[in-house]
Amino acid sequence: MDALSDVLRAVRLKGAIFFDVHASDPWAAETPAGRQIVSRMFPAAENLICYHAITHGTCWATVGNEPPLPLKEGDVVVIPHGHAHVLASAPGLRGAHDVGRYRAPHELELPVAISMGEGTTESAGFVCGFLGCDARPYNPLLGSLPHVFKVSDQLDGPLSAYVKIALRESKQPRIGSESVLGRLSELMFVDVIRRYLETLPPERLDWLAGLRDPFIGRALAEIHRNPACHWTLESLAREVAMSRSAFAEHFARFVGTPPMQYLARWRMQIAANQLLSTTDSVMTVANRVGYDSEAAFSRAFKKAVGAPPSEWRRRSQPAQPPLASARSVPDTLELDVLHTTVIAERHDRGE
Repeated sequence: MDALSDVLRAVRLKGAIFFDVHASDPWAAETPAGRQIVSRMFPAAENLICYHAITHGTCWATVGNEPPLPLKEGDVVVIPHGHAHVLASAPGLRGAHDVGRYRAPHELELPVAISMGEGTTESAGFVCGFLGCDARPYNPLLGSLPHVFKVSDQLDGPLSAYVKIALRESKQPRIGSESVLGRLSELMFVDVIRRYLETLPPERLDWLAGLRDPFIGRALAEIHRNPACHWTLESLAREVAMSRSAFAEHFARFVGTPPMQYLARWRMQIAANQLLSTTDSVMTVANRVGYDSEAAFSRAFKKAVGAPPSEWRRRSQPAQPPLASARSVPDTLELDVLHTTVIAERHDRGE
């Protein structure tokens, strides 16, 4: 099991392309904090991830007290924790908040075309993408990401192709366009994370860097492949051909928690996802994440989220009936990645 794909699936990543912005100097576009708008865009999500792909020109991104980031065509800047931020023609410029712009995909005709600035000549263009996801009970990816980062792509690379396909789909909508745009936004984010991972320095120690470590990456893959297995520290160490003590120390250095604590937290994230996306009983969900006792599972779940499973399910989904059993939900992430990658490759070849 690919641990990154598993995390993105279990935290219910959901995205949409929203804004196609064209700006002329001087200009500034300000995005409010995610907590102010996430419920308007993705009602079931806890965290808002924002990214901006520069389609032409140059600009600056400023997030809180972080140094301004210069951006150029082909760059993608990501604000994974939903901090308020500004994109502008120069550092220090500020824009006006317009919370009313941020609505659910089905309430908008995408993309929302925006022109801004006081000049007459367009100096920059960018596409804004927004994704919602769970932050609790446990999202190890979010914990590994900084307040802001950027990646770069060739002007005719895959990221550029994703953006062009999304804009073309938006401007010539067909049946299913909303779903296609959401998937494109998600896939673009996955590609951005992969590129970011490739740029991490060798000394980096966190969950994301652990994915590329030969020992920790394999251990994480085993946990995510079979989270219901009755893993022990000894059995996990044996899987990666390390001694018990060396493995425990190595795992904690990268992930920040002992292996068994990571397993317990991840089981609660899977359980939370199952409770929200299925009608399965609490006992069925408990068995699926490795618990033989409903009482033991309920105690662990309450410790992680602050409420017993049944109560948490009612509170988190008051107006939405759960979907069918998870066993009947197709695993579409890999198919979507393959299909959209083929589309991007064909786009690059001019087909």
